[in-house]
This record gives sequence, structure tokens and C-alpha cells, in this order.
Amino acid sequence: MSGIGYFQLLKENKPFRRLFTADMISYIGDWFTVIALFILAGEATDNSPLAIAGVLVTRSFGMALCDPFSGMFADRYSRKGLMMLSNFISLSALVSVVSFNLLNNLFSYYFLAFIMVLAKSLFDPAEFSYLPKICSNDELITANALGSGGWSVALGIGAGIGGLTISEFGITTALWIDCSTFLLSILLISTLPPGGPDNPVKGKLTPKSAFSEIISGWKYIRSEPAIGRVVFAKGMWASGGGAQVFLLILIGMETSFGELAAGIGLLFMIRGFGSGFGPIIARPLMEKRDFLPYLLGVSVGISGIFYLLVAYLEWTDILLLLVFCAHASSGVNWVYSTTMLQIRSGDEWRGRVAGTDYLVITFTMGCSALAAALILENNLLELREVIALSAFIQIIIGMGWILFASPKEKKFSKNNIKTSL
Repeated sequence: MSGIGYFQLLKENKPFRRLFTADMISYIGDWFTVIALFILAGEATDNSPLAIAGVLVTRSFGMALCDPFSGMFADRYSRKGLMMLSNFISLSALVSVVSFNLLNNLFSYYFLAFIMVLAKSLFDPAEFSYLPKICSNDELITANALGSGGWSVALGIGAGIGGLTISEFGITTALWIDCSTFLLSILLISTLPPGGPDNPVKGKLTPKSAFSEIISGWKYIRSEPAIGRVVFAKGMWASGGGAQVFLLILIGMETSFGELAAGIGLLFMIRGFGSGFGPIIARPLMEKRDFLPYLLGVSVGISGIFYLLVAYLEWTDILLLLVFCAHASSGVNWVYSTTMLQIRSGDEWRGRVAGTDYLVITFTMGCSALAAALILENNLLELREVIALSAFIQIIIGMGWILFASPKEKKFSKNNIKTSL
């Protein structure tokens, strides 16, 4: 496990520092647009839970649809180029929407959400595969913790400031700000070294060859149980977490944390800060080999416990602490599972492993959010009851990992001392 410090990595690894900065800039801008879409969907439908969840569901299912292909692209084409292309697509979509005033109905909100995640799906597997090319194995746990922390702090800043910007200056201003962040990110990524793939998949890309490459990636994952079980780690959290991210919007509507956009922005800001600081605070746990086989399940279960408290306690200021702690624990799951997959996967398969990893979490998040929205839309349960249900699902699944997957992780760790991550 890495003993490299966060500031040491940023100071000494110039390519990582540039990539980290580019990520921070574009991530902050992302949440200006996401909060805007939540607000627009609510305004268009008298705050229908199903319509608001539609933004999140569109993002989740849209990314799930694209992730297997984008993972395949990351094993075939320049990973740096894919990251730049991703930001360019997002920039072009936003400039078109704002310039021609195309956001005028619910379908247009969902369509923009889909285009943005289509671009994002290109970026994530490319970055996942690119990072081990600019960071050593000893640096990866620190790099991923910093990346998660950066994403989370950016979520916090973007959601918080984005909500305030929308409240004070309107949605159009927020979208223009997001445009500028994508442009800056493109410029920074353009200065990075190439970064692979070392042995790209060759041959003409056709629909048949694309599906063949995706299926070969799934066969590779299936043939490597140490990779296969970890691919589902983020999905364990997402089984309840997709609903919880959506429910934060509804919680924000019922609390007294300020004007609507600002209140939702505050809760997403706390979620972001929790997801980021959790892995940083918990990094000592990732250095305790005896505890590591249990970490993924424990982190999911703890996240569920804190949302159970959200369901049953009064929504005063303590709500912010509970949300922070819940997502701090989920952040540990994200960072540790990501690092495990990067180290355990061969470079020629890394993009498709990442694509499958993101497919599992995004599809599960979409199903979870949609189920919660349908339950509320049809008045089958109250808001607090749905929150409690999502928490129980996480607790049960976390216990399942501890009982059934942890023994296999312990055995793998003993047999692979140097690469047991």
C-alpha cells in the first residue's frame, strides 16, 4: 500500500497534477448544469418525483448504454484523445443549447442530460485506463483518493455555487459558466503525454467487431474472479445509493436550508465533500492488510446505517452531518475498488474492465432511482420510508459481501502478496 502523500504526489507528478486540475475545473462546471436540469424538470411538472428522477435516470441509463462501447474505445484509441473529445462534445452541446435557446420542454432537458453523459462515458474509462500510465502502483491509491476527493470537492463547490448562481443570476448564466470549464479542461489535457494503450486493439471497427471486443472483455473479467467480484463493488452501493442521490433532491425541497436551488445545492455539496474526504480520512484503513478483504462490504453497510438515521431523525442541521458520513463511507468503496481494478487488470483490458465497472454502477443507480421515484409517484410509501428502504438494501448487501466475498479476498491476498490490491 502506498505511503506517498497527497501533496507529494501533486508536487512531483506533473502529468497527474495537470489531469487533476483539468478534472477539478470540468467537474465544478458539471454541477452547474446538473442542478439546473433538476430545477427545470421540477418547474415543468409541479415537482413531480418521477419527472425530477428522470434527469438522474436518463443520466444513469444513458451512461450504462454507452459504457461498454467507451470502455472498448479506451483499449483501441488514444486515451488522451478520448478525454479531449469528451469535453469537446459537452462544450458543443452546451453552446448550442444556450445560443439557440433549446431548453424549453421536459424532453429537451432529458436530451441534454443524455448528451452530457454520452460525453462523460467517453471520459471515465479513458481516464481510468490512462492513470496507471502516469502513476506507479505505489502512487495509485493516493492518486485515486485525490481524484475522488477532487471530484467530491468539485461536486460540493459546483453544486453549492451552482445553486446560488441559478438563484441569483438564472440558469443561462450557469450554463455559460459550465461551457468555460470544458474549454479550460480541453486546453489542460492537450498538454498531457500520450498514455497508451500500449497494444491497442487493431482492425477495422464495425458493429460486429465492437460487440466482439466488448464480449471478449466480459470473458476476461469472468476468467479472473479477483476482478469479477470487484467489478460489482460500486454496484453494491448503487443498489440503494441511486435512490438516495435522487431523494436528496426531495429532502432539499422539504428542509429550510434556503431557497430551493440553494437548498438542493447545499445537500449535494455536503454529499460531495463527504465522498471526497472519506477516502482521505480512511486511507490508514487501506494500509491494514487484515482489514482490506472486508472494506468494500463494510463501507456499503456503514453508508446504509447513516441513511437509516436520516430516515428516522429530525431534519435539522444534524442532517448535513449524516449525509456527509454516509457518502464518506461510499467514497471509500469507490476509491478502493477502483484501485483494485486498475492494479489487477492488464493494460490491454483496462478500458473494457472500466467500462463494465461503470456499466454496473450506472445501470444499478438508474434502477434504484427509478424504483424510488415510482414508489413515491404512486404513493406506495412516504419519503422517509423510501429512504429507510434504500438504507436496508445497502446494509443487507454489505453484509452479503462480508459473508461471501471476503473469504475469497483473504485467500487471494495470501496468494498474491505484492498485487493483492
